[in-house]
Amino acid sequence: MSCTINDTSFDSSIFGPSPGDWQVDRVHDRLCGIVGGEWGDDPDANEDGVEIPVIRVADIRDLDLAVEDLTIRRIKESKLAGRIINSRTILLEKSGGGENKPVGRAVSTRRITFDAICSNFIVKIDCGDTVAPSFVVYMLDALYSCGVNGACIQQTTGIQNLRVFDYLNTKVAFPNKPEQQRIAAYLDASCAAIDAAVSAKRRQIDTLDALALSVIHQAVTCGINEAVKMRQSGMDWLPEVPAHWQVQQIKRTCEIVRGKFTHRPRNDPAFYGGEYPFVQTGDITAVRKHIRTYSQTLNNLGLSVSKMFPRGTLVMSIAANIGDVAILDFEACFPDSMVGLIPGYKTDLNFLYYMMRAMKGIMLRSAVISTQLNLNNVRIGTNFAAFPPLKEQKMIGEYLDAKEEEALAVKETLDNQITTLTAYRKSLIHECVTGQRRITEADVTRAENKRGTA
Repeated sequence: MSCTINDTSFDSSIFGPSPGDWQVDRVHDRLCGIVGGEWGDDPDANEDGVEIPVIRVADIRDLDLAVEDLTIRRIKESKLAGRIINSRTILLEKSGGGENKPVGRAVSTRRITFDAICSNFIVKIDCGDTVAPSFVVYMLDALYSCGVNGACIQQTTGIQNLRVFDYLNTKVAFPNKPEQQRIAAYLDASCAAIDAAVSAKRRQIDTLDALALSVIHQAVTCGINEAVKMRQSGMDWLPEVPAHWQVQQIKRTCEIVRGKFTHRPRNDPAFYGGEYPFVQTGDITAVRKHIRTYSQTLNNLGLSVSKMFPRGTLVMSIAANIGDVAILDFEACFPDSMVGLIPGYKTDLNFLYYMMRAMKGIMLRSAVISTQLNLNNVRIGTNFAAFPPLKEQKMIGEYLDAKEEEALAVKETLDNQITTLTAYRKSLIHECVTGQRRITEADVTRAENKRGTA
């Protein structure tokens, strides 16, 4: 539906020109209450106060809330006044955030049908009578997507804090309340259909990952010849193996070297000054086969490293991302949260990579718990596996490379489709809450019908 754009007012919306029948106001002027949250005490700490669910930042799911497993806290009754969530409440994240997800997300409370409050990292906002709460959530989401919140963020201790009142002084254009309700209903239905499509594609990716792991496991434990003769292996995790394969401990097929950084505090790359790149556990991902780049370029501070892994080493994380492996494409140094597996002359690097991926669950049996879960680097080598002759190892590696390439191509297509859908969702919200797209009752009906068939 077309609209007349009016930008003659000096007090224009931050989004630019708006429909002539929309009114520009500060967001704050359309609200009737802003109250900080309260965290309270552990329910078992004392009996002073009442037990009540407290909404945390971790409960935010896009523009909605996950209410299935809320945290129960004990709150003094004097602290509950004005903090109980009601039908006209929305929540705004005021503390937290990070580099990839800045603070300032707004969320609807429509799923809260019981008494609850929010934590001190969130503010409770009650909407005035001239606005529909669901419309305000979409409006704030558009501000967030455009980065308007960024100018109101301050960070001093590693936690981002939103200057809430400055942020809510932003001027935007508001339609009348019936149109707000139409826009919100249209976006509810349209976004639900988009979200369903995104979820379906993510399930496809999960299925592809499971299928890929199944193909890898079959190939590295039984080979790629379906007619091969099998025999008992003597291993609890793999009862049968091809008759001509050799069962042996992993340490007999490769040299296992633990990374070691000589400076303390341990593993702090800021103190590294060696001549080789310093690769960390974050450089390994579960689906990236090769490490061709690393995450940090470090200044030379003249300190030494006692372990260097050669190009062609299979590296494994034994602390974070436990059991994930990748092939190193350059010489590098490592912290002691990683180990390198350097294949012997009878072991193919590609085969070893896929075998260790298939054995990730078996590796976890070697894990120990200190302050966190860690793999024991010595026990890694004591695990048994079955190895075919070198020529067959190379054939299996090439076969799995081809299968992996096929899967990655499909996943890339699905990832691109998810990116497109996500961008369209943001664009749709922006167009609707700024009046670039005017919504009629017929639009709402069509969106709801489409949602019903999604």
